Amino acid sequence: MTLFDRIGMDVGRDLSVEEAIRWAAANDVRYLDVQTDLDPNALATMPDRAPGIRRLCEETGVRLGLHTLSGVNIAEISPYVSEAADAYLRAYIDLAVATGAGWVIVHAGYHFTGDYEMRRQAGLERLKRATGYAEERNVLLLLENTNREPEDAEVQYLACTLEECLWYFDKLRSPHLGMAFTANHAHLYSEGVAGFIDALDVSRMREVRLADCHGTVEEHLRPGEGTMDFADMFARLEAKGFSGHYMNQFGTLDDMLEGRRYLVREAARVGIT
Repeated sequence: MTLFDRIGMDVGRDLSVEEAIRWAAANDVRYLDVQTDLDPNALATMPDRAPGIRRLCEETGVRLGLHTLSGVNIAEISPYVSEAADAYLRAYIDLAVATGAGWVIVHAGYHFTGDYEMRRQAGLERLKRATGYAEERNVLLLLENTNREPEDAEVQYLACTLEECLWYFDKLRSPHLGMAFTANHAHLYSEGVAGFIDALDVSRMREVRLADCHGTVEEHLRPGEGTMDFADMFARLEAKGFSGHYMNQFGTLDDMLEGRRYLVREAARVGIT
């Protein structure tokens, strides 16, 4: 499979899942991520739609992934809300089975000033429970490295620094828990994309998520608008044996299609086709 074929698109909720699959097939997009919390893909509507979504994927050959919301705090510790966070992850895992989705992207949650260790441990235990359920249902979860927030922000994501990513993956060793590596999030740290790739176990990466940024704040710019060195990124990942797919998430649908062409040109500079 060429690099062009391996670069997919995360359409979020821009289209219904059914429309997104048809759009992907019409534009030679083989990998697709969608978000199914709210309209037009409200989670409550998805069980009835799942058989048709599965058929569409089988007919078109589009490989589907589900992307949970990072705004749902997987590190929740409060009564009732904690149980809801567990149910949220189970619902996505069940939906992956029903639709035939190949993966579910999950997050480690976030903490507030003063409750870091409590939240981190709660999130880890919740991810362990979700991974156990994913094993039972034969679903692949992908933990995403999240973005850095300003230092003085009251709320900070978990599993965003390199140290934290290594901590979570050391403690979550199931083959049903891989990684969705968001390169533009790594670009926000001093190690940069290169440092993250060099330190992480690339064999656990199943998806690499792409957008450009300037390395200062969370941005999802079109490739070429920021300071990301995509050619070096491709060279490092492929040299370490990454064999999964890439996933664009920036701008409009047309921007992502054009961005794919840009990324293929960048990769060709280092001999990757």
